[in-house]
Parts: sequence; C-alpha cells; structure tokens
Amino acid sequence: MYLFKEFYKSLWPIFRQHKLNDRWHINDRWRKRPACDRPAAQLYKHRNDFRGEGHLHQILPVCLYQTRPFTLVIVAILILLIQSIPDLSEAQRAGYWQQAVEYEMEIDMHVESNRFDGYQKLVYHNNSPDELTRVFYHLFFNAFQPNSMMDKRSRTIPDPDRRVGDRIYHFDETEIGYQKIEWMKQNGEPVHFTVNGTIMEVHLNEPVMPGELVVFEMVFEAQVPLQTRRSGRDNAEGIRFSMAQWYPKIAAYDEWGWHANPYIAREFYAPFGTFDITIHIDRNYVVAAGAILQNPEEVGFGYERPGLQLNIPDGEKLAWNFRAENVHDVVWAADPDYTHVVAQVPDGPLLRFFYQTDPVAKNASEERQAELLENWEALPEFTIRAFQYMNERYGSYPYEEYMVIQGGDGGMEYTMGTLITGNRSLRSLVGVTVHELVHAWYEGVLANNEVYDQWIDEGFTTYVSAFIMNELFNDKIDDPMLSRYNSYYSIAGTGLEEPMHKHSDHYVTNTAYGVASYTKGAIFLHQLGYIIGEEVLQRTLKRFFDEWKFKHPNGMDFIRIAEKESGIELKWYYEYWITTTKTIDYSIESVNTADDSESTIVTLRKNGLMPMPLDVEIEFIDGKIVHHYIPMKIMWGQKENEFPFIERVVEKEWPWVFPEYRFSINRPEDEISRIEIDPSGRMANLNQSGKIWKPLAEEPEETEKESETK
Repeated sequence: MYLFKEFYKSLWPIFRQHKLNDRWHINDRWRKRPACDRPAAQLYKHRNDFRGEGHLHQILPVCLYQTRPFTLVIVAILILLIQSIPDLSEAQRAGYWQQAVEYEMEIDMHVESNRFDGYQKLVYHNNSPDELTRVFYHLFFNAFQPNSMMDKRSRTIPDPDRRVGDRIYHFDETEIGYQKIEWMKQNGEPVHFTVNGTIMEVHLNEPVMPGELVVFEMVFEAQVPLQTRRSGRDNAEGIRFSMAQWYPKIAAYDEWGWHANPYIAREFYAPFGTFDITIHIDRNYVVAAGAILQNPEEVGFGYERPGLQLNIPDGEKLAWNFRAENVHDVVWAADPDYTHVVAQVPDGPLLRFFYQTDPVAKNASEERQAELLENWEALPEFTIRAFQYMNERYGSYPYEEYMVIQGGDGGMEYTMGTLITGNRSLRSLVGVTVHELVHAWYEGVLANNEVYDQWIDEGFTTYVSAFIMNELFNDKIDDPMLSRYNSYYSIAGTGLEEPMHKHSDHYVTNTAYGVASYTKGAIFLHQLGYIIGEEVLQRTLKRFFDEWKFKHPNGMDFIRIAEKESGIELKWYYEYWITTTKTIDYSIESVNTADDSESTIVTLRKNGLMPMPLDVEIEFIDGKIVHHYIPMKIMWGQKENEFPFIERVVEKEWPWVFPEYRFSINRPEDEISRIEIDPSGRMANLNQSGKIWKPLAEEPEETEKESETK
C-alpha cells in the first residue's frame, strides 16, 4: 500500500500541469500525434526524444486523465523506468536540460528606406528546474549607433577591427541601425519591458514555472544599418541586404542563468528551436536564407521544384515563407541581382549558391570580373567535396540544405548557411567557404556557448579546415597544421596572451582574442592528438559530434569523451592550456656516456610551467630509430604506440613537480646521430632549438698546406 501511495504521489504534480493539445511535439516524426496514441513499446523505443525536452510530464495528462488507478501504477513504473534507463548521449552530464523556442515571424520590408515592420510570436519552453520571473532579448541592430558599446569599444581598443574602426561614430540617422519594440504581450496580456542598448528586459506578469511554456508576442520596427559588421545594407560589393542578427532574439538561459550579453563584437549563444519566417519584399528581389523555402512555386527564382508549375501571385511584393527546425538562428539576404545555382552532395544536402554576376563585386576592377565569376562557378564542386570530407570523418550534416550567400563583410557562419564576400581569388573563396561550412558542425549543430567557449567553435573549425584545404588543393603537405603554430609562438610569453576560457568581448586586444580562439583552439586539438594519439583524437571528434549535437556542450564535455576514448586523465591538459597562459618548454640538457661506457644518459629539463608527456626520438648512425615515450604520473595512463613499425621504449612516469628527468639509452654516445623531443612538432614547445641534440662535429685536422699559409 505504501508503494502504491508513493507512485500515486509521483503522478499528482502531473495533474496540476496545464493540459496538452496537439500542438505539442518532440520532433517531426511525432508532430500532431498525441502521445497517448503510441503503444508503450514505442514510448520506450523513443524515450530519448522525451529526455531533456521537458515534455514528458506535459504529454502524460492527455494519456492519463481517464485512466484507472491500477493502470496509473503501471504507467508510473513505466515512467520511472524510462527516466532511469541510461542514455549514453547524456550520461556524461547528470540532470541535463535545455530550453526550447518556437518562433513565428512576419516582416514587411521597405527597401527604399531600408526599414521593415515585424511581428513576432515566440513560444518559449522553460525546461529548466527554475522559476523565471523575467526574460531577456537581444536587440542587435541597436549596436550600430554612435556611442553604443560596440562603437565605443572599437574606438578605444588598441587594435580595432578595420571593418568597424570609428565608422559607427560618424553614422547619420539614415545609416544607423535600430530595433524598436512597439508593444509586447505575455500570454495575450500586455507586459512591461525596458530597453538598455542592445538588451531588452521583460518584467513578467507572472513567473514561468519549471516545465511550463509561455507565449510572447511583439510588434517591432527596425532599420538596417549601413554594412559594418556581419549585418547591414549596401556592402562594399553591392549586396543590398545582409540580414544577420536581424530580429529580437531571446537570450540563452542555462544552468548558469541568463546570458544577457550586450552586443559589442562577438559572439552568439541561443536556444534551439523552430523558425517560421515570412518575408514580404519587392518582387524583383531574390531572397536567400538559412532555412527551407516553403512556397517555391509562389516565388520562382530557381527555387521551383521539377514538374511543378509556378503560380506567382500579383502585387508589388512577394511573400517568402522559410522554415527551419532544430536551429538556433536564421540568416537571410536579399538582392535583385542574385544568380541562384544549386548542387547536390551525394548522400548529403542540397547546396544553394547566391552571387552577383554583372558585376560580381563592384569594388573589384572591370578586368577582374571575369576571373571572379569563374571562381564562383567553380565553387560548388569544391563545396561538395568539403561536405563529403566532413560527413565521412566528423558526423553527418543533419539538415536538408546549405546556402552559400554572397554578402556581409568577410565570412560569417550560421546554422544552415553563410555570408561571404566574393571579391577573392579562387583559393580564398574556397577557403572562406570551407571555414564557414565547417562551422555548421560546431557553431551550428553543437552550438557551444561562443561567448565563453569560442575556442571550441573557432578552434575546431580552424583545425579541420586546414586538412580539408590541403586535400582540396592537393597541397601534399604532411601536416598542414604546423604552419599555424607561428602566430602562437609570436605572442606566447610576451605578456599579451590571454587565457582561452574568457568572455570573448573582454580581451584586451583583438589579437589576443584571435590567437586564443582560432590559433590556440586549433593547436588544442592538434596537440591533444600528440597526447592521446591521432586515431584516438579522430574517434573523439566523431563521438563528440554524435553525442552532443543539438545540446550546447562545453569544453569539459569534450575532455570527458577524450578521456573515455583514450583511457587517459586529461583535466590537467584542459586546465593548463585553456584556463592559463602557461607555456611548454622542454629541452635536452645533456647527453653523457654512462659509467659502463656501453650506454648513454640523457638529461631533459622542463623550463616552462606547463607539463607534458614526451616523445623522444633517438636516431643512430646505422640508421635505426627508437622512440622513448615518457608519460606523466597525472595522466594515469599512456597513449598507444602511434608508429608500431618503430621500436618504442616506455619509460617511467615524469612527475610534473620535478624539473629534470633522466633516462638511459642502451648504446654508447658515439653511436647516436640525433636526439629530438617530439619530432612530429605537434607539441607547442616554445624553444624549438633546445629540443634537438646532435653530436658536435669534430674539427678537421689542419693540412700541411693550410699551416704554411698561416
């Protein structure tokens, strides 16, 4: 009887929740199908669809409100079983949850004034265990105004972004950007809000309880700023509208609370959800968006599907309806001169390319236009091969389409598309496209917090892009990552370097941010391959994507997977490389003949503050090579032999507190031609010269003729 009461008590909170209607869904295969229509076996089979989404307790009332008490006991047992079954994809972070959003937006674009009117409806799912008494929105366009935080920071930082500089400070009323909220409602009732720069705080009429949803509606007006950074109108190449960060966007909320970060320079973090967007714009404009067009027969411009007849309505404007699911942002662009080209990735997404043709870029000379057009025409084949490379090695791209759109001010990634400039050489055009499409896996699908862990997205993308470009252009470079170490060496130990795990807007210089995020982030992976082995690293990257897609992982989530794949403790590596600026510096201090005259004693010194395991290569005068592997005690494990065709000697562990380490070679010194620490170059050893030892060359004896000359 006690057990029955406990089960019944566990169900009581369920009946206090609001009723569920058929709008609730987990994903496409369950949409508009009430959960109670599904057999228990299906609920078990698809249990992971309910995990972390906050819907299970909301689905059950529909199924249970007519159920007999005895059946309730059975269902309660089933609930407990479903919730307690281990889920490998989330076992690494207990109590995992994330918020979810459903956006519906409709905007009316006024191209002559560069303004638009918008309506937004947002269904916000509070899957957290917290009671929310307020919410925050980003109003990104407000950054493009004189004396905004973006403007002030750009005019005072020692090394400003050349695309920004002091441009915003000199904007007139027609060049600034803004987003103005006319009214807002919470569940149909007016709600009070305050705007402070690029952040709007909404003071809720009533709290949003754990597991509940709330519906926000608003009407807003916006002006598109002159192209400055990411978003804008009339960029240097002549693209009319590059619409990034274009709508009022609810801030991220996670286990650390709200992330209401003002828009100063970078980067972004937002919840996953669905976007349904309708854009009304002059009928001669071609619209490209990081979403799937729902009404291609009503707009044409190359979107129409084979065999279906166009039915384009009359009027001055066309309505473009786009939809994207399981994304955290949608970018779009519009221009009357876009050419639209499609290409299919085998067993992958449909690629869409949007670019101008006459001219390709108004900031390029007339003589270069033909070359630029040839580059764009060649781009689809390179892009297909890049997608195949990523799908094969790092996980399958999960969306139906991807868009490469000419626009913006350089290259900027979004979940299902990118904005890139087109006035480039072929290699540069392919390079920026590859970099941005790789972001689709990291910024798009994994979607870590780019404000604090920007090194994951930028670093992983930089690392992978180096190898893709090496293959696409058949460069035949053994290790294309090694050239990227130099920018790190130029700043390490100078006092200008800053830690990688840091608010991305709070770096003292843009240079420090760039090195920490792109360079050290990429070296983090390459150097990890040195620690755990290259094959293990590749397995780790693939598993990381498969287990954490759509879940906002952090750096330690990645480290835990690397630990599981390698059997090595790696938290020390994260702590030193990510959270400090301590450097690696090992050298060969001495090589001496042992007392027995038959062996050699090698003394190594740790000069830097960051400890590392060491691969030491010994080459003998007869051509033989032997590797001596020195693990660290704090690793509690060792990597497998990466080169099984080379003899390897595993030495005793080197405790990190000892500045010196000695090991012996069972051959005399005069038989050794070279000793080198980390011949692969993957370890970022600050003093490269000290890691190699060679015997001093004997000076040749003077000949009789040379002696007479003196």
